[in-house]
Amino acid sequence: MDTIFALASAPGRAGVSVIRISGPGAFPALARFGLTAPEPRAAALRLLRDGDEVLDQALLLAFAGPASFTGEDVVELHLHGSPAIVASTLRILGEVDGLRMAEPGEFTRRALENSKMDLAQVEGLADLIDSETEAQRRQAQRVFSGKLGEVVQGWRRDLIRAAALLEAVIDFADEEVPIDVRPEVIELLDGVSTSLEAQARGAEVAERVRQGFEVAILGAPNAGKSTLLNFLAGREAAITSNVAGTTRDVIEVRMDLRGLPVTLLDTAGLRETEDEVEAIGIARARERAELSDLRIYLLEPGEEAPRIELRPEDIVLRGKADETGDPQGISGATGQGVDQLISRLSTYFAERTSLVATATRERHRLAILRALGDLSQAREMLANPVYTEDLIAEELRSAIRALDSLVGIVDVENLLDEIFSSFCIGK
Repeated sequence: MDTIFALASAPGRAGVSVIRISGPGAFPALARFGLTAPEPRAAALRLLRDGDEVLDQALLLAFAGPASFTGEDVVELHLHGSPAIVASTLRILGEVDGLRMAEPGEFTRRALENSKMDLAQVEGLADLIDSETEAQRRQAQRVFSGKLGEVVQGWRRDLIRAAALLEAVIDFADEEVPIDVRPEVIELLDGVSTSLEAQARGAEVAERVRQGFEVAILGAPNAGKSTLLNFLAGREAAITSNVAGTTRDVIEVRMDLRGLPVTLLDTAGLRETEDEVEAIGIARARERAELSDLRIYLLEPGEEAPRIELRPEDIVLRGKADETGDPQGISGATGQGVDQLISRLSTYFAERTSLVATATRERHRLAILRALGDLSQAREMLANPVYTEDLIAEELRSAIRALDSLVGIVDVENLLDEIFSSFCIGK
């Protein structure tokens, strides 16, 4: 096994930069700096030398495997955050026999291979690093802490129990089994299926939390859409003008809405037009509106009804209240009604995220649906005496394999390169 190293903190100037080394050569590599490894889990302040020249005064931390992040011997060099110091240290490490620069996500991949975390935890760590809002952080932390793995273990335990009951019948095929095991098997399958269905529903919402909810602002030209977007964004994200058709393309602004990730979409004004470019913008506006999680329709002064077919959750408001004086309207120019709009948006998305489950990715949801399909088949077979216990037990084993893929026990080798490529080199 190679020994790998990389910058584990962000590149560039910083107060402190951290270089991580992992593998069988981690401790011996310090000899190149004229040092020996400190006692495991004890910090030591040492001078790093390149020959007779002092390179830096660094804080050293050593972790003896398997009690480390990767499960291997690990050394961390906490350096002053100078790009020159970091570059020199990495160059020297690259000259040590048996050491090489880590690939993206390789430290975490070794942690997975050494059973320090399961695949769901790896995905949780990636989401934790990428989290931008409090809701994303909480969700990622829940998965990274191993909650999904714990839930999967519970499902597996019940399904293994059910399969064992059926296989006991197979083992005693030539004898009279003292009890009918099918009622207990059915109870176990129904319990697991109910839990899986809840997780599948919650996974769809969790995926939206990961990626962010989309809110489209729609309305006729000059209804105040771009002005409202700019007010919500706190900056001039969209060009505003009294000329109808100013907004031609969909403008996106990502924001933190009381801890939830939301992308606001400013769209072209909806109207009949002979302008080819504007018509393309209007078509795109309608397409994005159909895909968005929520839509805000601004009625222009004098407009009685929206120019789209409304969905139950859509919000309809009268725009340009600063010009019309409508006390129930909204204005991006003065901020009238904006606090109430934010409260409505927050309440709507908070209610949706109350369904969030431990499973957070589309991959998780699909694996759960595969398991549910197997359990549904097994449940039907149990109700039909034509099917033998060995056929039913095989359906249960198929469901267990689907759940095992959630945490990386089986059938995930093709996913690993994709997952770890999203990590930085030092992680």
